[in-house]
Amino acid sequence: MARSVIFIIAISLAFCALSCIAQQQPCATYKFLNNKHFSSCSDLPVLSSSLHWNYHPLSNRVDVAFRHTGVTDRRWIAWAVNPTSGGMIGSQAIVSFQRTDGSLAVYTSPITSYGTRMEQGNLSFPVSDLSATNQNNEMIIYASLELHGNISTVNHLWQAGPMSENTPMMHTAGPSSPNVKSMGSLDFLSGRVKATRISSTTLKNVHGILNTVSWGCQLLAYILGGLSGFGTGIVLGRRSPGIEHSCHKIIGIVLFCLATAQVFGGLVRPDKDSKYRPFFNWFHFLAGCSTLILSIFNIYKGFDLLHAATSWRLAYSGVILALLLVTLLLEICTRWCLPITKRSMPNSMDEKHIHCHCSSNNGGLDLGFVQC
Repeated sequence: MARSVIFIIAISLAFCALSCIAQQQPCATYKFLNNKHFSSCSDLPVLSSSLHWNYHPLSNRVDVAFRHTGVTDRRWIAWAVNPTSGGMIGSQAIVSFQRTDGSLAVYTSPITSYGTRMEQGNLSFPVSDLSATNQNNEMIIYASLELHGNISTVNHLWQAGPMSENTPMMHTAGPSSPNVKSMGSLDFLSGRVKATRISSTTLKNVHGILNTVSWGCQLLAYILGGLSGFGTGIVLGRRSPGIEHSCHKIIGIVLFCLATAQVFGGLVRPDKDSKYRPFFNWFHFLAGCSTLILSIFNIYKGFDLLHAATSWRLAYSGVILALLLVTLLLEICTRWCLPITKRSMPNSMDEKHIHCHCSSNNGGLDLGFVQC
C-alpha cells in the first residue's frame, strides 16, 4: 500500500515537472504547429513570453512571432516597437485577444497615452501578414514589419492584461509588477537583447521621500521639498514625455511658490508698530496653513501615483495624526492654560518697589536697598 502511494506521488510530481517544462520551454527548441521557422529568438525576462524573428537586411523587413504562454483565462497580449523612446508612449503595438464569441482579434494600435484602450489604428511603419493563434494555453502573434532608416536595433515592449467583454483593460502597474519591466532593446541582426533599466523608479522614491519628510519643517521644507523635491519632480517630468499628472504637478508648483514667498517674506517683514504688520501676519498665517494642507494632500496623491503599499499610507497617516494631536494640545495650553495661570499668580512685581540710594559716608560709598 505504501509503495503504491509513493508510486502515485512520484508519477504526479513527474507530470507536474513535465507540465512546467512544457510551459517554460526555451524558445530555441520550440516548434511552431504551422511549420513556420524562425532563425532567431529570445526568451523575454518577464510575462512568460518569447520573441522569434527572421531579419532580412536587404529589404530591412523583419518577420516576428510574439509568443505568450500560460494563458488560463481570456486576456489581451501585445508586442510593440517604439521608434522614439524606450517607454510606452509613442510605441507602435500589435494587439491580439479572444472575443466573447471565441474568434481572435489581431490588429495594430499606436499608443499615444497611458489611458489607451488599445484602439485600432495605423502604425508609423508598414505591417503585413497579421495573424494570431490561441491554443494549448498559449497565444501567438505573427506579423511582418518594414522598418525605416535601415536600422536593425529597436526599442521593444510586450504586455498582457485582462479583458472586459471585447475591450482590453489596464494591466497592473505597481512598482514591483512585471508589466512595468517588460521593455528593452533588441538587435534583429545580431540577436542581442538588452533589458531597459527603469532608472526613474529610484528617482520617484527619492522625490517622494524628500517631499514627505520636508514639508511643514520651515527652512528644511524649502531646502528639501522646495528645491530638491521640486527639482526631482522637474527631472521626472522630462524623463516621462507624454505623462501628465496635472493635479499633482499644479499643487507642487503652488507649494513651491508659497514656500518661496514664506522664506523671502521674512526679509521684508514690517516692524511690530507698522500699520502693514497685521496684513503680513495674516498672509504668513494663511500661506502657512495652505502649505500644510496642500502638501499633505499632494503626498497622498503621490502615494496613488506610485501605487504605494497600504503600510506607507498608514505610517504617514499615523505621523500626521500624532502631529495634529500635539498641535491641538499646545494650542489648548496657549489659549486656556497659560492665561489661567497668569491670572492666578499674585501681582508681586507691581506691589514691590526697589529703591537704591547712594550716600557718601566718611569718604566711602554706601549702597542701600530698601524694600517698601
